[in-house]
Amino acid sequence: MAILLTKDSKILVQGMTGNQGRFHSKQMLAYGSQVVGGVSPGKSGTQVEGVPVFDTVGDAVEKTGANASIVFVPAPFAKDAAFEAMEGGIKLLVMIPEHIPVQDSIDVAERAQELGVTLIGPNTFGIISPGEKTKMGIMPNHIYQPGPVGVVARSGTLSYEIAFSLTNGGFGQTTVVGMGGDPVVGQTFISVLHHFKDDPQTKAVVMVGEIGGSSEEEAAEYLKELGKPVVAYLAGRAAPPGKRMGHAGAIIERGRGTLESKEKALTAAGASVVTMPWQVVDALREVMAKA
Repeated sequence: MAILLTKDSKILVQGMTGNQGRFHSKQMLAYGSQVVGGVSPGKSGTQVEGVPVFDTVGDAVEKTGANASIVFVPAPFAKDAAFEAMEGGIKLLVMIPEHIPVQDSIDVAERAQELGVTLIGPNTFGIISPGEKTKMGIMPNHIYQPGPVGVVARSGTLSYEIAFSLTNGGFGQTTVVGMGGDPVVGQTFISVLHHFKDDPQTKAVVMVGEIGGSSEEEAAEYLKELGKPVVAYLAGRAAPPGKRMGHAGAIIERGRGTLESKEKALTAAGASVVTMPWQVVDALREVMAKA
């Protein structure tokens, strides 16, 4: 099983004829994703990797039955692309671009909530369900394997490292979700954990967090309800106090968002918190043996 993205998801690529859209469309197809169409205004009638391109999302949905879309358009146009997708009937929307204005992200997130659209990102690496052989994102194909571990991450590069170590350690993944690194994103740790809770094939969860924001502390309050073993790694241990690091969401305010406050909350809630990425596999092996 998988959460949110399955082999039955029919995917559009908005901005498919651009360099990034074209490259990652090819990678998604190679992985097995059901990419059914692209959207690039003025490019209707052309193809990318044998996949038809349409002028609008509405036309693409009508012709292909698409229900998911991934956005590869420049940040100034990302809000319009997202609204077009949501108004066109898309129910799973992945927004890759970074540097989207905060107000645009707020508008997109609010509209997604109104329409019942699952929004992943912005500034995300995407989502991949190895057991379903499908992905919507920019992650490398070869590092994932099917298995019982769900992964939810704020950081892309760290999630790759940890997923690869999980695979090498014999722990495949159900689904790996990139929340995104911006201050305003469509998913929280809690919203993703809720999906993992309801997935019987997800036996344990790995959380990849970082300093800044309060989403990890809030997630800690949900872990008892999750009822599955959790291993957490938090980035930012070497960050100088008071210095903003990495993602735009990595902002510490009024005692919340610090590494210490997050580790304390997660540990108190029963999670196994590790200090180095390569410790995740051993910690996972330990907590799953006890489950």
